[in-house]
Amino acid sequence: MNNIKPNTLTIILLSLLISASVFGQNNTELFKEDSLRMMFYNVENLFDPFDDSLTRDEEFTSEGAKHWSWNKYQTKQNNVYKTIMAVGNPYPPAIIGLCEIENRFVLNQLVYKTAFSKFDYRIVHEESPDRRGIDVGLLFDPKRVELIYHEAVQVNFPFSPETRTRDILYVKLKIFDQDTIHVFVNHWPSRWGGQMASAPKRNYVADVLKSKTDSIFNKELTPAIFIMGDFNDEPEDNSLSIHLQAAEFEDSSDLVNLMLPYMDEKSRGTHKYQGNWGILDQFIVSKFLLLSNSDLRINLNQYPIFEGSYLLEKDDKFLGLKPNRTFIGYKYHGGYSDHLPIFLDVYKMQ
Repeated sequence: MNNIKPNTLTIILLSLLISASVFGQNNTELFKEDSLRMMFYNVENLFDPFDDSLTRDEEFTSEGAKHWSWNKYQTKQNNVYKTIMAVGNPYPPAIIGLCEIENRFVLNQLVYKTAFSKFDYRIVHEESPDRRGIDVGLLFDPKRVELIYHEAVQVNFPFSPETRTRDILYVKLKIFDQDTIHVFVNHWPSRWGGQMASAPKRNYVADVLKSKTDSIFNKELTPAIFIMGDFNDEPEDNSLSIHLQAAEFEDSSDLVNLMLPYMDEKSRGTHKYQGNWGILDQFIVSKFLLLSNSDLRINLNQYPIFEGSYLLEKDDKFLGLKPNRTFIGYKYHGGYSDHLPIFLDVYKMQ
């Protein structure tokens, strides 16, 4: 796997000026206007070291199975901040989706108690009913992004009422001072118990999300929808391809999965399990954002998975590289995450 770091706007400009046109127009014209970067990152269990009596977080305490401590927690926070900065390069992405964060406290600590504080970001978060206590959240730069509305979209399984999972975080934002966008941050049920046995739960969450996006499409002619998350399914699995109907650009669906073109690259992905790379972390957008007459555009000339060298390490068992994670089983490894972050750039055209 090659180590690919996110380029600055200058590097992107120079590379695109010598390439073919993007979205049917000259690249020089494409980069005349404003841009912002979004990212999504499964941070692998960003827990505080305190016991929450309402959730099953005991393993992330000093007495727990993972012997979690304040020092390890602070190292984890600094690692998350370092990765956010590396993806933004030189400034943090304007919009940052996160999953596997325990609560508002850890987000407050990240935004206000690390070096991140100098950027004065804002937090969007709601407590989810997940039994382990993990949530999703969104951070944004108020200098570039305005919050309009947000809500936690609850997921209640009629066929498994005892199951508790993460809410979908819906955030309505304004960018470039005038463009409304709809952002959904996701962390779908895991494959615990087997992929096939757990698939109905992810299919159901996809149906819930589809009803929300359909509602937006019914109200707006050309909505700008950004769906990000760890879906615990691949882009071609039924939950995403059939239930959510996130397809390739050439298909008739209103939603386009930007990760589908990378499915054949078996030596890269966002997550590695038993020697096999997979793309569980994905960006899905409304087709409107890929049309040549759209005011908002996405740069498709970027590889969307951030492969910073420090996020990867040698895979002695299965060869190649693997994510440099915080834990390997119950053993503290001191790395960053078992997932790689993903990112995209949005441009304002006139």
